[in-house]
Amino acid sequence: MEIELSASRLRYQEFGEGPPVVFVHGLLVNGDLWRKVVPVVAGAGYRCIVPDWPLGAHSVPVPDADLTPPGLAAMVAEFLEALDLSDVTLVANDTGGAITQLVMADHSARVGRVVLTPCDCFEAFFPSVFAPLPRLARIPGAIWLLVQSLRLRATHRLPIALGWATKRHPPADIVDSYLLPTRRDPLIRDDLRRFVSSVHNSHTLAAAERLGGFTKPVLLAWAREDRLFPVSLATRLAAVLPDARLELIDDSYSFVPEDQPQALGRLVVNFLGATTP
Repeated sequence: MEIELSASRLRYQEFGEGPPVVFVHGLLVNGDLWRKVVPVVAGAGYRCIVPDWPLGAHSVPVPDADLTPPGLAAMVAEFLEALDLSDVTLVANDTGGAITQLVMADHSARVGRVVLTPCDCFEAFFPSVFAPLPRLARIPGAIWLLVQSLRLRATHRLPIALGWATKRHPPADIVDSYLLPTRRDPLIRDDLRRFVSSVHNSHTLAAAERLGGFTKPVLLAWAREDRLFPVSLATRLAAVLPDARLELIDDSYSFVPEDQPQALGRLVVNFLGATTP
């Protein structure tokens, strides 16, 4: 499926029927991140909507879109409005969690509850191992070099790639769905450059100051062993959110949807059951 927004065209998939659950992935992945979580949630009686957000693994360029973090938060809000969704549950991971926090702070009218898995927040936007990326992205040709370096599958297990994001490496076809768009399409590569160069922790720090006004239920489904986003960040988020609870997931790194999809799916379903009117 595709939808036209004011300055972009997004592809998305839908599964199941019931109250809406919208998924927000992070940088250099797409909706395939949720492929093992969605069947659990949809099977429990929810309408799961899985967009490919323009974060570098999308297939439709969006040259006219505002790809700053606030611009993407506004895009999420516009997507919910375009589909006329209300009382939406947002489920987010990694960079998508930072964007979702901006939605919670500034565009929460259609949001009923939120699930944040390990994600950028506070000063960790990006986390330290990826902190040089915004400066690097401003150097002409640097994003092209970065994309080409990821041709070698041996690099995928490095900390600057998927090494600290997943304990269990995704299948080759899924990794290709993440990495081939920027390799093949210079317009997608430019979308990636525009977003990465705009990342700064001032966005998440400012959002954190406003999250106290988000009084709807939040589940923090965090990886106990996370090396990019330690549990201390989740604890801090729980302290600023008025209605949040923290659940720790074992045997996983940041990409909980890859490492522990069944455990995450069950937590999401239980949370929805406890908070959906």
